[in-house]
Amino acid sequence: MSDERTEKPTPRRRKENRKKGQVPRTPELGGWATLLLLTFVLPALARHEIEALQAITRASLRDLGDLTSDDALGALGTGMTHVFWALVLLGSGVMVVGVGLSVMQGGFFVATQAVRPKLSKLNPLNGLKRMFGPQGWWEAAKVLLKSAVVGMLVYRAVVDLMPLIGGVRPVGFVLGEVGHRVVDLLRVVAVAGLLLAVLDYAMQRRRVGKQTRMTKDEVKREHKQSEGDPLVKSAIRSRQLAMSRNRMMADVPTADVVLVNPTHVAVALRYQPEQGAPVVVARGAGVVAVKIRELAVEHEVPLVRDVPLARALYTATEVGQEIPPQLFAAVAHVLAFVINRRQQGRRGGEHTSPRPDRPVPEVPRGRRARIASGGAGTGR
Repeated sequence: MSDERTEKPTPRRRKENRKKGQVPRTPELGGWATLLLLTFVLPALARHEIEALQAITRASLRDLGDLTSDDALGALGTGMTHVFWALVLLGSGVMVVGVGLSVMQGGFFVATQAVRPKLSKLNPLNGLKRMFGPQGWWEAAKVLLKSAVVGMLVYRAVVDLMPLIGGVRPVGFVLGEVGHRVVDLLRVVAVAGLLLAVLDYAMQRRRVGKQTRMTKDEVKREHKQSEGDPLVKSAIRSRQLAMSRNRMMADVPTADVVLVNPTHVAVALRYQPEQGAPVVVARGAGVVAVKIRELAVEHEVPLVRDVPLARALYTATEVGQEIPPQLFAAVAHVLAFVINRRQQGRRGGEHTSPRPDRPVPEVPRGRRARIASGGAGTGR
């Protein structure tokens, strides 16, 4: 038996892995994406709010001579409202990006098994293995790579700012230019961090994919547990068929006639005028047909040899179903013969079909007729 983990996890195993927290995920993806969003939204939002607050301040100074306490409170409320909505918009954007990227990485789930206390988590040997294992080396390399990229970008940005700081230029212009350069720097850093986070997610996905693979034997066991053992299912099916056949055999004595072929096929019919068309109470071929014949002889149910009619009924009906309309006339000849003998006090026996030697109308194979009320269960 091979212990190599070469198979993809089954849906049941994936569900268990999610409970254990074994899902490829990197929190840095949401952090860097949020920072990138802020570099675009925050400057525009800040400009809008500054302009609104400047307008409020100018209006207050213009009416300074007639300003009352109510006017001051109104101006303060308007300013606070602007700040409140700015924070709401900013927080909503950050939440949407953070939650959206988290769901995209593996959906929303609660790792119930991961938060359970385990003594193995306190084992220092396991901690050392994680620290100096492949995952630990990758985490260290990731930190060094991020530090190198961010350091290089910051250095280049500072070098570009030196001529502005050292030159003789208006303070407003320098502050505005520095602000723009800082925003651009943050944007570039966020893009670089986002690319590194995507790379980290790919590595996490590859690592978790290897950890959660299954052996062929595990897949077979999972299939048996979810679908059921084929041997057990076969035994249950056989038992159900046997019970259905027993119920069918119990209805043979209630039949009015059994049409035979003459030994390979047997179909037992029961006719009750108040219920409509004749109903098939038993049918079978081979050994089952022999058993139906034996029960019919034992309980004095007449046997009628009619090869084409017996075959047509066997092909087109199931137990508990009315006979097809195409066979009404043919079956009526047989039932009239049987009922006439019964009225004369004669029962049982094996007879040749009283029906004229005419072909039986064709009936679609496997026809499912309407199930009669009170009919027997389906049996084969």
